[in-house]
Amino acid sequence: MILAGGMGTRLSEETSIRPKPMVEIGGKPILWHIMKIYSHFGFNDFVILSGYMGYYIKEYFATYYLHNTDVSFDLASNSMTILKSNTENWKVTVLDTGINTMTGGRIKKAKEYIDGTFMLTYGDGVANIDINELLKFHKEHKCAITMTTAQPEGRFGSVDIDQSSRVLSFQEKPKGDEKWINGGFFVCEPEVFDYIDGDETIFEKKPLETLASENKMYTYKHKGFWKCMDTLSDKQALNKMWENNTALWKIWE
Repeated sequence: MILAGGMGTRLSEETSIRPKPMVEIGGKPILWHIMKIYSHFGFNDFVILSGYMGYYIKEYFATYYLHNTDVSFDLASNSMTILKSNTENWKVTVLDTGINTMTGGRIKKAKEYIDGTFMLTYGDGVANIDINELLKFHKEHKCAITMTTAQPEGRFGSVDIDQSSRVLSFQEKPKGDEKWINGGFFVCEPEVFDYIDGDETIFEKKPLETLASENKMYTYKHKGFWKCMDTLSDKQALNKMWENNTALWKIWE
């Protein structure tokens, strides 16, 4: 399950014409990159929770097969022959969960399409996370929900200084202040739906806070690469990594 319905106002340079999950990294929507991460580990059944400009996502997948297939057109007979397909082995369900629905409300609307344990993440974050290890951790702890946490880069580089004020070294954008943040990539049991009241429920507020207070939540600490595409500079940084072949989230072949 991928949350893909927000307006992405902090990336308005891009989201005025497309939903945030469809903003491209290396010529592909970041949504595609997220799905490739899961697919690498054999998870190919997706429910996309759309809202703002959701039709954009529907149209993308409606034509995905054709765009990733070699075809031969016979114009005289108005026929098409498939020559070679490079498409994915994905089943994609796109739900219109409403433009103004909050994250919890979007998740609740997918309840009828979910059977058993499910995974959930945001449509704007990538990581070199091992999904199988995440799922194993969740099962071992027998909790209602596992939330992946990550340590994002700092905004600025740091300088290592000794007691005499001599500069010893530079470090470019080290990890933050030792704090762990919500990195998405959840694993949930169906009872999580019971903690969501309706469309106005923000998943990160009452549902997660209550689950934590009831000792039903664990966290999987991801110490590898993680990055959220929140601003234009984030998008540019991710594109630069892709172009330089340093995209650490590209764990697929």
